Amino acid sequence: MTGLEPLPPLAADAGRGRLTVGRWFLLAGTAVALVFTVAVAAILIALARTSDARDTLVDVIGPAALNTLQITTALQAQGSAIRAYGLTGDAQYLGAYREGMADEAAAFRTVRALLPRLPRADRVRASLDRLSAATAAWRDGYTERVASAVPTAGKATITPELAAANVSLFTPVRAELATQQALLDELHAYGKAQLHAGWDTLYRAVLLLIGALVIAVAGCAMIVRRAIVGPVARLAGQVRSVASGDFGHEIGVERPAELWELSGHIDGMRRRIMAEWESASQARQRLAEQAEELSRSNAELEQFAYVASHDLQEPLRKVASFTQMLEQRYGDRLDDRAKQYIAYAVDGARRMQALINDLLDLSRVGRVGGDRVPMDSGEALTGALRVLDTLVAETGAEITHDPLPRVVGNAGLLTQVFQNLIGNALKFRSEEPPRVHIGARRDGDMWEFSCADNGIGVDPRYAERIFLIFQRLHPRDVYPGTGIGLSLCRKIIDYHGGRIWLDADARPGSTFRWTLPPAGDSDA
Repeated sequence: MTGLEPLPPLAADAGRGRLTVGRWFLLAGTAVALVFTVAVAAILIALARTSDARDTLVDVIGPAALNTLQITTALQAQGSAIRAYGLTGDAQYLGAYREGMADEAAAFRTVRALLPRLPRADRVRASLDRLSAATAAWRDGYTERVASAVPTAGKATITPELAAANVSLFTPVRAELATQQALLDELHAYGKAQLHAGWDTLYRAVLLLIGALVIAVAGCAMIVRRAIVGPVARLAGQVRSVASGDFGHEIGVERPAELWELSGHIDGMRRRIMAEWESASQARQRLAEQAEELSRSNAELEQFAYVASHDLQEPLRKVASFTQMLEQRYGDRLDDRAKQYIAYAVDGARRMQALINDLLDLSRVGRVGGDRVPMDSGEALTGALRVLDTLVAETGAEITHDPLPRVVGNAGLLTQVFQNLIGNALKFRSEEPPRVHIGARRDGDMWEFSCADNGIGVDPRYAERIFLIFQRLHPRDVYPGTGIGLSLCRKIIDYHGGRIWLDADARPGSTFRWTLPPAGDSDA
């Protein structure tokens, strides 16, 4: 059985006369959303009113009162400065008087600029106009008369007449200043009242929102208890019985409609799992049989490898040996063509032996002696150079390398990688003495190695072909070999969890790159 059994049809009156869970939550959610919307709207309105009241109080009424105080200070400074100028005739007092006038004018301008934003602006404007007229009359009748009289009359120009004019003309100014200040105090109290009213509205809206949330939580708890918790508890008990081993126990609840349908699906799943469990048992049995067959196949493969390495090579050794003996014994009776045929036979036998050995090496990767452990990759390079020592000396090659890291690998297999790549670099050399450099650098979570030479290079078109078994780019009589070396390198690197490729951009010569896993964090 592979598919889910069809569920039993729902009864026609399964949900008749009752609301589904979704509808209960829809109704409750609608009511809560309505109350929540009203509360949020009230909060937003209260915030807007509070913000307006705060802006009016802080940015309008406060600066207006401050500038009214600056007008008072400026007028007092003008009176003191003009009196000192009249008594002493010192021009610095006249300058102080003019500065007071400038301060007064600036304060008047600031207050007038705030009038459009002031509550009860008409009253403030009328009071400001009266104050402006009173200060102008005071200056015309007193300060300017003193200022114009000093240059001609000299010191002590403030006569009793001017002193009396100062008193009579400054009294209306003082009265208007008091009126203006009282009006601004009244506006300040009004602004504070508006601000407090906004905060009160905000508090009430927050309380309304909290109440809505409490009602929502209580309503949802009741719905969950009646429509979900009870049926789910019954369903959980039934599922628990099945989980404890009673696989024949049927699962099902009558309401609500959603859980009734869900329980039917769960029961269908129970039946399907039972059927697939039986099918899996049969599959496990078949898998065990296949594993046993694979084990026998591997044993046969091992036997074949043994035969290939011993029995198949023995005839080849005899062919090569007896052919050479034939040449030695009857060489004086053979012509050049016969000797050439004998050389062909010996060379073919030796190449067949080399091919069999390379195929054996390829088949043994990961099967025989392939354990991977933390190791020094420099030791693998040293082992490869020890094998290639004679070839390096004959070609006059220069082999250099970077500091090589510790990796997780198999020393014997990695030695073969270095041996094949360096051997290829020496084999496919150019007219110059071979120069081979082994590099290593950290690339993310892997070590990237490289083998770069100054040889004849590889056409980038054949970057993938060279890693295929028996693929050669040159005739055998020009460059000897079986065509298995790079295939063996790829299989070894794949077994280590890395990859190997030809760097097509590296010139001159050839550069092969491969990756290996690091031995630990200390190598990072």
